[in-house]
Amino acid sequence: MFRKTLKKDPELFQNVSDGLRRLYRTKLFPLEDTYRFHDFHSPALEDADFDNKPMDFPGMRIGPEPTTDSFIAVMHGEQDGVIPGNALVVDPKKPFRKLNAFGNAFLNRFMCAQMPNPVLESISIIDTPGILSGEKQRISRGYDFAAVLEWFAERVDRIILLFDAHKLDISDEFSEVIRALKNHEDKMRVVLNKADQISTQQLMRVYGALMWSLGKIINTPEVVRVYIGSFWAQPLLVPDNRKLFEAEEQDLFVDIQSLPQNAALRKLNDLIKRARLAKVHAYIISSLKKEMPSVFGKESKKKELISNLGEIYHKVEKEHNISPGDFPKLEKMQELLNGHDFTKFSNLKPKLLEAVEDMLANDIARLMALVRQEEANMPSQAVKGGAFEGTMSGPFGHGYGEGASEGIDELEWVVGRDKPTYDEIFYTLSPINGKVTGAAAKKEMVKSKLPNSVLGKIWKLADVDKDGLLDDEEFALANHLIKVKLEGHELPASLPDHLVPPSKRGTVQQD
Repeated sequence: MFRKTLKKDPELFQNVSDGLRRLYRTKLFPLEDTYRFHDFHSPALEDADFDNKPMDFPGMRIGPEPTTDSFIAVMHGEQDGVIPGNALVVDPKKPFRKLNAFGNAFLNRFMCAQMPNPVLESISIIDTPGILSGEKQRISRGYDFAAVLEWFAERVDRIILLFDAHKLDISDEFSEVIRALKNHEDKMRVVLNKADQISTQQLMRVYGALMWSLGKIINTPEVVRVYIGSFWAQPLLVPDNRKLFEAEEQDLFVDIQSLPQNAALRKLNDLIKRARLAKVHAYIISSLKKEMPSVFGKESKKKELISNLGEIYHKVEKEHNISPGDFPKLEKMQELLNGHDFTKFSNLKPKLLEAVEDMLANDIARLMALVRQEEANMPSQAVKGGAFEGTMSGPFGHGYGEGASEGIDELEWVVGRDKPTYDEIFYTLSPINGKVTGAAAKKEMVKSKLPNSVLGKIWKLADVDKDGLLDDEEFALANHLIKVKLEGHELPASLPDHLVPPSKRGTVQQD
């Protein structure tokens, strides 16, 4: 009934969150429930999972000393306050109810810190316990640490792994944690912190060692993004790499600031990944049920099936044309199957699978269009407040006073410093009525070996009066912009006021 109504009424979904919630409840949840997906992989999703703000997950600090032994959800609230874990998991407005399954050992180390901070109006932050290198990591935490991280990873928008430049040991526990985050590599970013405490040469070695270690654990063809810097408010101990650190910090902030705008797309993508896993799980469970005897030898058959689960994976893969990457981890699945009665599993129910196929083939496409529509209609969303407010302020903005911004606060025209040199070249080009043609200017400009596309942009910026010719000031400006580009800086989209030639100021307006 729902499917027919859905196709007739394209306005059924009021927004992306509403659409995701309805699709999950009517099409995906029945499949999950029938084949006990929640016992094997992930608890059922609730309304709060679709409505909550983007979550940043700056987890897995690696260092010689512990930072905290608790999971702390940092969220917006009208007043400062702390909510303990046991109270959090019974609050229907918070997306944490299913964490109750991890027991008191975890809940005693889980809390929510609320505060009226403008940054938290856009995102929530989950701070995780530090992961210790060395023997201390072997002490039992009392709960399934990797499973808790996997639960959060499925629901957050960004996972940030924090490394101390002085301590790069990737422990057994950390390797286990990253493997638990399989299928969420697209959310991962790495921060190499305290990089100001070592020399440039040491930093190169540390960075290389980190990339080599991560490459052994994170099995993706794409290289994970690593941000290098000193992410605190204290003076840099070794300031040699200040420009690098500033650029890296700005890139990280831009990445985090984009999270609210991309939140709907992330939730859509996560639902697709969940649906693919649920389909594979249904095929596996129904295959096990089909192989079970009706009367005698049930327990021995169960042990045989668990032992040969890899063969069942292969059979399902071939029969249903499923990618090997969509299957759950073999060893973990075998371990979980030991605790289940195979005779109570459900047989294959094509209608449930058809509903999920219809969701993936048709409904998701409509929701994708709705995502674009919401993005177009909504004002630009970005994280604001706190440290994000100061990242581009005044003369401390990225690149301020450098490249095309050089001379921005000076009274004299900055191009004038080198104009005598540029004038010598200008007068060798046989100017007519004080101007050189495009053809004459091109012969000189191409000596820079910059691509034509770049030189074309420089010409457009330098030809301030748009007459297709360059006078001595415009020619000097063109050469100044060539110098800016050759020094590795970006060209401005339009000519800044301080670069406009003195004779053109107040008389000519750029397009």
